Amino acid sequence: MPDCRDIRLMADYNAWMNGQLYAAAVQLSEAELAAPRGAYFGSLLGTLNHILVGDISWLKRFATHPAGHPALAPLQDTPTPASLDTILHHDLAGLTRHRQSLDAMIVAWAAELRDADLEHSLRYANRLGIVSERHFGSLLLHFFNHQTHHRGQAATLLTQAGVDTGVTDLLVRIPDTLRPD
Repeated sequence: MPDCRDIRLMADYNAWMNGQLYAAAVQLSEAELAAPRGAYFGSLLGTLNHILVGDISWLKRFATHPAGHPALAPLQDTPTPASLDTILHHDLAGLTRHRQSLDAMIVAWAAELRDADLEHSLRYANRLGIVSERHFGSLLLHFFNHQTHHRGQAATLLTQAGVDTGVTDLLVRIPDTLRPD
């Protein structure tokens, strides 16, 4: 199971990779961003919105953790998106601002986590109202894996549109501990 160091690494990677992706996306026009591309969420804009929707949905669930992480408190006033394909922002500028704000929240929240928090079982209801209870550390793995999965789709859409997203590997965010003699 993950420890807090792993979660902080993934929060850092998430923010960094979103920065890479959005820096690449800005090279496309609004029409190109919204164009149907055969992706599961239709367009690049739809895919980026879906990642944001998923993050908000999960973070609102995570905010119910008994540790009461203060970094997630601002989500109390954020409505849960109605569906997984909700378009929260029709423009890249608005989406970018929201993404950057949420990424800063995720990094701050990851810094608040303690290893004991990861051992908790979190009870939550999905969009259909079905209640589950799962290991919190494992849910965090799903949270970050979901982001990575859909960012891979977005990177593919950008590549197909002729835009280079640059290096996307987690490896570049893992500190090199090799010390010269």
